[in-house]
Amino acid sequence: MRVLVTNDDGIASPGLAVLARVAVEAGADEVVVAAPARDASGASASLYGAEHDGRLVVDRTDAPGLPPGVGSFAVHASPALIAFVAAHGGFGGRPDVVLSGVNRGANTGHAVLHSGTVGAALSAATQGVRGMAVSIAAARPEHWATAGVYAAHVLEWLVEQPGLPDRAVNLNVPDRAVADVRGLRRAPLAAFGSVQATVEEVEQGALQLRYAEVPASRESDTDAGLLLRGWATVTLVHAPAFDADAALPELTGPLDPPAP
Repeated sequence: MRVLVTNDDGIASPGLAVLARVAVEAGADEVVVAAPARDASGASASLYGAEHDGRLVVDRTDAPGLPPGVGSFAVHASPALIAFVAAHGGFGGRPDVVLSGVNRGANTGHAVLHSGTVGAALSAATQGVRGMAVSIAAARPEHWATAGVYAAHVLEWLVEQPGLPDRAVNLNVPDRAVADVRGLRRAPLAAFGSVQATVEEVEQGALQLRYAEVPASRESDTDAGLLLRGWATVTLVHAPAFDADAALPELTGPLDPPAP
């Protein structure tokens, strides 16, 4: 099994080492870390990258705390592009699994649309590679090891699946000691993430964003609500998605040209 580890927090994040150790301990034959050279939070599944002379800019950089034998690259690109490039052999052999994270802060609810962590896992999935995004619900985590324990458990399930076309696993873990986590629950996406943003107009047309935590009681049985109450949550997300039965306008033949 070959595993690529990436994230959207950047090459200096300690969350990379957590997932690299999970992959090594799961018996992966090859583990490679390739992460953005700088923070790419909010990158979603965008495919942007910096080029020099037509080549993607990649630097050999040591991510902190990696297990022996795990190499790492700082890539001047979004996480989704890194996963895409890896799926086409850009960092050695094509990976069997892409692990993305461990992200600082939860990735829950419909806000996963904007997550670079989840975007990398979905990008891998659209290329036929199993993808898992892992996040811990704290901006300054104290229990990275807890995320590793739950990531290892879900990874064991993931590699046993015969195929999950266009689908990726999204795992969120509370920032608690392992013994204090209530367990692991399958959960639907909340209407919002654990934090909701609102836009306010200020003077002279400028806009200001305000953020507020969404109370767990509002959507108690969703990923955001369960996470806030101490559960680790796992959700299968997919993209691209479309409604095959939608009643949309269709036309046989060309439209009439505009009147002169």
